[in-house]
Amino acid sequence: MVKQKNSSTEQSRSVPHLRFPEFVDVWDTETLDNLTERIGDGLHGTPEYVNDSDIYFINGNNLIDGHIQINETTKKVSAETFEQNDKNLSDKTLLISINGTIGSVARYYNEKVMLGKSVGYFNFKDNTDFFYYLLNTNNVQNYFISELTGSTIKNLSLKTLRQTKVNFPTLPEQTKIASFLTAVDEKLQALKKKKSLLEQYKKGIMQQLFSQELRFKDDNGNDFPDWEEKKLGEVCNKQSSNISANKIEENFGDYIIYGASGVLKKVDFYEVEEDYISIVKDGAGVGRLLYCKGKSSVLGTLDIIKPFDLLNTYFLYCLLSNIDFTKYITGSTIPHIYFKDYRNEDLQLPCLEEQTKIANFMSAIDDKINAVQQQIEKTEVWKKGLLQKMFV
Repeated sequence: MVKQKNSSTEQSRSVPHLRFPEFVDVWDTETLDNLTERIGDGLHGTPEYVNDSDIYFINGNNLIDGHIQINETTKKVSAETFEQNDKNLSDKTLLISINGTIGSVARYYNEKVMLGKSVGYFNFKDNTDFFYYLLNTNNVQNYFISELTGSTIKNLSLKTLRQTKVNFPTLPEQTKIASFLTAVDEKLQALKKKKSLLEQYKKGIMQQLFSQELRFKDDNGNDFPDWEEKKLGEVCNKQSSNISANKIEENFGDYIIYGASGVLKKVDFYEVEEDYISIVKDGAGVGRLLYCKGKSSVLGTLDIIKPFDLLNTYFLYCLLSNIDFTKYITGSTIPHIYFKDYRNEDLQLPCLEEQTKIANFMSAIDDKINAVQQQIEKTEVWKKGLLQKMFV
């Protein structure tokens, strides 16, 4: 592909900055209404749910990463209810979230689904591959956001969808662009699958290691001593963070602050310099573990767990990752866990040398997972740049 130089301002608005060299025609402009057979949305209301069915009732939050994602909470409807609300979806259909979650676009692969009101659909006249990527461009997405209605729950109207103007090339160029970006998506999916397989491998290895089904030998090839049973409170102590959310606005320095969702930002204050473990003690994500690197701090929503001597911090983190701390939740309005309760959790602990071998082994797997994650992030950034340059 080569950058296209144009002699006029008007023409420059009608061709992309990056395109395949064999194409030189100016792109056309049309509304989505004129490019589709129909634009609509799903059922405005609540259908009667059934258990004995293979037809799922989906909403906008089921549209994830370009696909319809079904989970254990997705409701089902009868064939009769589906037929009464059939939208004639086909291989030329794209779906879009239009209420609450906005702008998530998904291809339709003839899944047995019935649409709720937060799902809009485009029944295109031609192949949808090009338009799938076009709808994900910043220009289109930003236009959708600028036209939202509603104060509490945002809504993307069918009128906006129909009146959205888009630029598009001839069908051969559409096909070439879509094929190229599909190859990028396939690379992304392969990387995500690789990461998922590594995570599954890590989970399986952890189960074998901490059940002692799999044991390491010492450097002389001899067995390590038997593991000892200890209470969590016997091998570590708990500190509460004194950092409040409003204090993280001081955004300067070399220290990292952690919140319930992970790393938040760098700040100029800290509590500890060595590695430690944090547990989300209340609210969303309660019971979630974080492994915090040195020179860092945590918000008040986290308990700081610091192991005593003769205990490898990363080994303890891996060990605790196999424990479901949500079983210690109390409170109805805001779920909460307390150290006084989970400190009595029983642990099986090997000697420090075996702990270190386990920690090093697990850390090496984590390094591989993190390396793949970095590849995913770089590829996603590259794809985002392509979407900006390959479309008008």
